[in-house]
Amino acid sequence: MSAQRAQLSRRGFLGGSVLFVAGAAVGCSTDPAGGSSSGAKTTLNVWSHAYGEAGTQQALTRYAKAFTKANPDIAVKVTWTPGDYSAKLYSTLLTDAAPDVFEIGDFSESLARHGQIAQLDDIYGSAKSDFNQGARDMVTVDGKLYGVKTLDDVMMLYYRKSALSKAGITPPDSFDALAAAAKALTSKKTKGLFVGQDGLGDSAILAVFSNGGDLVTDGKAAFGSPQAIEAVAGLKRLHDDHSLLLGFTTDWWDPSALTQNVVPMQWGGLWSMPAIKTALGDDFGVLPWPAFKPGGKPVVRVGGWSTCVNAKGKNVDAAKKFVQWLWIQQTDLQTDWSQSYGLHIPPRTSVAASADKLTQGPAKETVELAAKYGRNNPSTWNSAVSSLFTAAAAKIVSGKGDAAQLLADAAKKAQGEIDKQRA
Repeated sequence: MSAQRAQLSRRGFLGGSVLFVAGAAVGCSTDPAGGSSSGAKTTLNVWSHAYGEAGTQQALTRYAKAFTKANPDIAVKVTWTPGDYSAKLYSTLLTDAAPDVFEIGDFSESLARHGQIAQLDDIYGSAKSDFNQGARDMVTVDGKLYGVKTLDDVMMLYYRKSALSKAGITPPDSFDALAAAAKALTSKKTKGLFVGQDGLGDSAILAVFSNGGDLVTDGKAAFGSPQAIEAVAGLKRLHDDHSLLLGFTTDWWDPSALTQNVVPMQWGGLWSMPAIKTALGDDFGVLPWPAFKPGGKPVVRVGGWSTCVNAKGKNVDAAKKFVQWLWIQQTDLQTDWSQSYGLHIPPRTSVAASADKLTQGPAKETVELAAKYGRNNPSTWNSAVSSLFTAAAAKIVSGKGDAAQLLADAAKKAQGEIDKQRA
């Protein structure tokens, strides 16, 4: 899940006791793992955003205790950070209260270029080749690794088999077919497709990828290309047909619109599959976002979270040791993390291969879709850049301007933001 959506996402806004750091309320913090930290030479502060899946906070605390048991000289304090995690993290990284270890979604290369995160090539060892290429690429800057991917979150299109079958509709394999299916499945009581409360969600990004375009190429904003203009403009058809569910009580990351029979098709994530299966049994399938037109390519989004080490912290070596122990050496805990709290794909090939919940049915299909069609957002796709693109796309689908001009203007402004990151 994108970190940019974390403040009000499936990860949830969870309450708890409040710890004040750098003058701002950050979140609830555990006591250092292993009991009192008085016997340890070092206490690490490890930040996590507030995952919405039940048991996640307890799992992270359990992992921290296991690490301290194996390394009694290092205690670990897990700080659980609700609300706008990214904003709190980035502001705190500029202070002496910055965490030693922290997770980020949609890795940002600016952290590496500004010297805020440490190179981690040395902790990978022989396990480096076991991480899938996408997981390595996501945390690589100028050939160096600056993070460890902890899970792959795959986002794809869910559909109700019975609803499509009853309407005589084949699962759509092109954008034209998707738009036609959404329109045909729309009635006075229901809409055919849910991509987000705002009617946009990830669809503009998906449209660009599915038409052979890109968002950023070699440090240059690329979403003003003809392919991007054509595809984003094409999304207006879904809005003109009034076939999109708008303003639902939860956003696309939550499967309720699908499981409560509000829509027969919904963009969502692999993490929701256990809940969908509980609600619908076998009455659902998964699809990639279809190619925009012949010559394009279907796409699924691959996001997820990576762990980084604060390069300016006082405990860099101990922090590296913790990250290496948990996210590289402890494959059993990596399996637990990916399968026991929602459903995710372990970024390590060998761990994914042994993840039994991914070996059959729609889960297996999703793994195959990710391998074949998976796309990551670029490492310069921060909130400033993405907001410019999304604002332009929102105007385009609403018919409030020329697509080429809106995207060209947004790309020009985005280039300034990208240049700041890469300076």
